[in-house]
Amino acid sequence: MRYGFAALVLAVGVYATAAQAEKRTFIIANNSDGYGVDRCLATGATCGTAVATAYCQSRDYMQAASFRRVERAEIADGEPATTGTSVRQEFVAIECLR
Repeated sequence: MRYGFAALVLAVGVYATAAQAEKRTFIIANNSDGYGVDRCLATGATCGTAVATAYCQSRDYMQAASFRRVERAEIADGEPATTGTSVRQEFVAIECLR
């Protein structure tokens, strides 16, 4: 009985770790990559879901789980990747799922 319970706990732990590894959040400048991030994601327009999903799929993920604007102060791990200088210094977080 103890071994069965221990195996169940181990299996749940492995599954939870694998599920977390399948999610990634990208921080991008609102004017980068030509995806329309500034028009759709940063402004909250209805095309945002399609743009976020296209961005995720271009990085070998299945779909976008969420997207939102982020302030520079929220970015804890260095500078986000940009394709140039962001004049307005606005960024978007896109959470992608495999």
